[in-house]
Amino acid sequence: MKPIYRNLFFLFGLVSIGIMLWTFDFDPSVIDLGLALRYLPLVIVVWVPTYFCNALAYKTVVNSDGMKPRIGFFRALQLTLSGFAFSNTTPFGFGGLPYRVMELGGQVGNNRAMASTVLYSMMHVSSHFCLWLTAVVLFLLFHFEKATPFVWTLIALFLVVLSVLIYFFYYGYKNGMIVKLYGWAMKLPLLRKPLGRFYEKNKANMQQIDSNIACLHSRPRAFYSALFLEYAARVISSVEFMFIFASIGIQVSLVDAILLLALASLVGNILFFLPMQLGAREGGLAIMLSVMGLSPGLSIYSAFYSRVRELFWVIVGVMLVKLLPTKYHKSDSSHEEAV
Repeated sequence: MKPIYRNLFFLFGLVSIGIMLWTFDFDPSVIDLGLALRYLPLVIVVWVPTYFCNALAYKTVVNSDGMKPRIGFFRALQLTLSGFAFSNTTPFGFGGLPYRVMELGGQVGNNRAMASTVLYSMMHVSSHFCLWLTAVVLFLLFHFEKATPFVWTLIALFLVVLSVLIYFFYYGYKNGMIVKLYGWAMKLPLLRKPLGRFYEKNKANMQQIDSNIACLHSRPRAFYSALFLEYAARVISSVEFMFIFASIGIQVSLVDAILLLALASLVGNILFFLPMQLGAREGGLAIMLSVMGLSPGLSIYSAFYSRVRELFWVIVGVMLVKLLPTKYHKSDSSHEEAV
């Protein structure tokens, strides 16, 4: 990535951190700061193995072609932390993808960086599907008596929608999806002409990117390794709820922690246009807490821990943009091989 673009990302990150600090608010009567300071480090540390799994998955995807140059674990970790920092501070979670593509493109070439990053994003979303399916199974196994007709209806609708999404992503993994998405977008009246010109100009690159995306599907070992690592990251991150509720004397099992994470994640992704999913996850937590027979108001308490943890890792990710930049290569075009 060119220094000017890296500086712009860094500046945006600093502004986002400032806004997060300025708007951070909590009720001192609800939060016991003594307990918070005792358990907060544990909530933050839980995300170390989580991000390690994310980084290993990203490294697996980028290096799955067996071509050079390859990226190492610590480069993948830096791109993971910085990428998630920008995703967490932008609407639609859009900021992380262009940052990773531009930063990685200077090392492995733009086409390969685009294909790897899009593919990793698809893998990241697919791990959500695995988590939600796990939550449905766990709910029926451990909370079957709470499955009212309304809950059964929601589960049925959810499974139908999830089946459609899984098919769509499977098609994308198998055949690539960039060209297909542009084909759909170009059917919209206002986008037909500008997207058509862009598509004709970059058609060969897009077809190459689709070929690169489909390549990983032909390597099942790398494909399922990356998916398992992303799924493991989800499960590990749910442990933070065990620490959060332990700080107020409530014992939450790993099963219930996964259920809390799954519903918070589901609601957060439905309202994905909100930066940091403000208010969305708390709503999902409140619903699940109510089903579990706990006070929905505890979702506000848990939000304090989650926001501080997010702020900490956003600061780390933004700082790494300047501390560990990828050296910019003027001859990026020499790396435009197929994955």
